[in-house]
Amino acid sequence: MRILFISSEVAPFAKTGGLGDVSAALPKALAAEGHDVRVVVPYYRRVREAGHAVELVVPPLDVKLGRRILRFSTLRAPLPGTTVPVYFVECNQLYDRPSIYSGDGDEHVRFAFLGWAALRIAQQLGFAPDIVHSNDWQAGLVPVALRTVFAWDRLFAETRTVLTIHNIGHQGTFAADVLADVGLANAADQLHQDELRAGRLSFMLTGLLHANAITTVSPTYAREIQTPEHGVGLDAYLRGRRDVLFGILNGIDDEIWNPSRDAYLPTTYSADDLSGKEDCKRALLESVGLPYRRGVPLFGIVSRLAWQKGFDLFFEVLPALLRQHDAQLIVLGSGEKRYADLFTHLAKVAPRKVAYRNAFSEPLAHLIEAGSDLFLMPSRYEPCGLNQLYSLAYGTPPIVHKTGGLADTVRQFDPRTGRGNGFTFDHFDVRGLKWAIGNALDLWQHRGVWRRLQENGMREDLSWRRRVKEYTALYRKLVP
Repeated sequence: MRILFISSEVAPFAKTGGLGDVSAALPKALAAEGHDVRVVVPYYRRVREAGHAVELVVPPLDVKLGRRILRFSTLRAPLPGTTVPVYFVECNQLYDRPSIYSGDGDEHVRFAFLGWAALRIAQQLGFAPDIVHSNDWQAGLVPVALRTVFAWDRLFAETRTVLTIHNIGHQGTFAADVLADVGLANAADQLHQDELRAGRLSFMLTGLLHANAITTVSPTYAREIQTPEHGVGLDAYLRGRRDVLFGILNGIDDEIWNPSRDAYLPTTYSADDLSGKEDCKRALLESVGLPYRRGVPLFGIVSRLAWQKGFDLFFEVLPALLRQHDAQLIVLGSGEKRYADLFTHLAKVAPRKVAYRNAFSEPLAHLIEAGSDLFLMPSRYEPCGLNQLYSLAYGTPPIVHKTGGLADTVRQFDPRTGRGNGFTFDHFDVRGLKWAIGNALDLWQHRGVWRRLQENGMREDLSWRRRVKEYTALYRKLVP
């Protein structure tokens, strides 16, 4: 099949979180299945400054959006390690900014233009996609654009659309008077009329109403977002389209996230020989200035510091953990000040137990996954989550709140049967997290059982090779 894949992030070129990883790994897996996949992403300043080798493949084109005429060129580079072409939309007026997401007043234009440019690139290349796969609100207008603005072009006559919701909490909602700015002034009758009368235009809502199929990144999250508690105002619309809503778990790129070949690790290891994991722990502790003490459990966190991630529980739980137990903690991540202040304070009052890095570092993220003994991920909600998958692959049992993709991938370990791969708690509260941590620390004392727990996670097939077949089966259902 021919697949046009549109995303605001694609690792390693542009990434703020899991979307970037998925938007690289899924096209790579699709190409490995024999499909012709073309990826489109903006040419951000950070891509240019990173010095990636690119070539010009489509000379400058003009696109009229409302009162604006925006000129863009199309650059190309292969997705690293593959022959999958990544097409960059070069428009300095929109994308030459310090951050991927600017928060400026023209954010609606920046990402409406991404979708328009992607379809213009397909036209220029003569690429007739069987599937246009849009990701999150940033590409949410593409399905309606194909039904309206681009409906005249027979190139797209057989094209079907898929919209993937990576996080329904981000919907791209703007004032309704931006219709002309996003190129939909003549297509207003195809939009949700009650929303327009209320003065709103939601990219996400528009996408999920017009896409031929909607996917999200885990089966449990697909059910959760159809409820008022988790649907963030879109639950009724999703229930109305539940017949075309599918939950497909994310996978991991096991050529990048694999402890047996990870170039970021001082010593590699596998489920058959875990000895190198202790070397990684020693190197990790030394790298952040904590003392290495064999037999002391080390907790790791790699995350955006956000309300969604459940860090409110840490204000009570972590000080008690550090007082009552001989344990260590390493945190990597930036975000909301109150959480950064908490970790900064803990590192100050317990300098031999806690280290905090207010940043993001790919090498350190890999080393934390490998060198930690346990991974803390108590998210309030989690569409899928990738770090718990990385942790399983690296023999670092995760402690998670049982929600979304965490519920689908982490199963409570039972020492009587030897089944399970981590530690879960049902209710999002301090008591639940304390119980899960206590359960983990009790089991930590039994090294043979702990080894079984580690092996359970490491021997699972968490790769995209398994997940991609669900996407291709869905695509084939849609293609006429």
